[in-house]
Amino acid sequence: MINNLINRFKQRRSRQYLTQVNEAGYAFVGIGQHSLTNIYPTLQHLQIPLKYICCTSEEKAQLINRKFTGVKATASLKDVLSDPTIKGVLVSASPKAHFSIAQQVLRAGKALYIEKPPCETAEQLQELIALSKGKTTCVGMQKRYAPAVKILRKRLKREQPINYDLHFLTGAYPEGDERLDLFIHPLDLVQHLFGPAQVMACQPLPGGGYLLMLKHEGIVGTLELSTHHTWTDMSESLTIRTQTGRYELSNMEELTYMPLPRTILGIPMEKVRPSAMRIEYLYHRNLQPSIVAQGYYDEVVAFADAVEGRSNRIVSDMDSLQGTYELLGELKRQ
Repeated sequence: MINNLINRFKQRRSRQYLTQVNEAGYAFVGIGQHSLTNIYPTLQHLQIPLKYICCTSEEKAQLINRKFTGVKATASLKDVLSDPTIKGVLVSASPKAHFSIAQQVLRAGKALYIEKPPCETAEQLQELIALSKGKTTCVGMQKRYAPAVKILRKRLKREQPINYDLHFLTGAYPEGDERLDLFIHPLDLVQHLFGPAQVMACQPLPGGGYLLMLKHEGIVGTLELSTHHTWTDMSESLTIRTQTGRYELSNMEELTYMPLPRTILGIPMEKVRPSAMRIEYLYHRNLQPSIVAQGYYDEVVAFADAVEGRSNRIVSDMDSLQGTYELLGELKRQ
């Protein structure tokens, strides 16, 4: 009886996997380290059929053609966008080029997946929002799709958060804009979890970064966003205190919950009868690949499902970034 149920479940999972075929045409713009480390492995695992890889030069295109079989490399974005078989375009190029590329993709009527940041200002974001009306867009805010964040967001819906502390610590970043390229992630994450935010206080930090206090509806949080640390031991941690206990999220790889000790008539029972603190492990990466734990996998799945017409589970379209860009604008004015 039990074996029959197990076999039936396994067969259903097998059929579901085999029937999820990606048939639309796709193109990828960009061939940087981020693409090779996070996005391409996801595309290969999902068997998303790439027809084009678009890069910056014909010399690089020749190298790509030698490296990747079954894919046409080109330095012409125009050729890619004029191909009617291409339904979805994934972009992970230089951040400064993203806005122009996004404009062209959306004007060509293609579905767009674009790594952060999609643009540099709130005004540019409004232009992309207008261009994306009626089209599929997915911005690379992968933390929204991380398994630990999904669990945490679901738990917080039935909790009463009091406050939170977030620490986002990296090494020096001289090659770009730390606000747009790095700090966009923690700023977007807290708004995804707690809703729109207002800046209550902002202090630039020596060595790069900011110390922030944000106010959401019913909750206040502090954020340490710093590039005065190290890339070798980059750290991202979030502690949330609620009426019933404390959540701790570490590097998207572990989520724990520690319930508060019981009190009777205001008397803490831990003083009457000492006991070990109870820790619930809600998520641990274990053997999962990093692309799953960090959210890249589910993010690309959501985009492909929307393009293929299976379902739309995208939670990071252009319109959803308005609050994040308002906070980025606040930091720029400091």
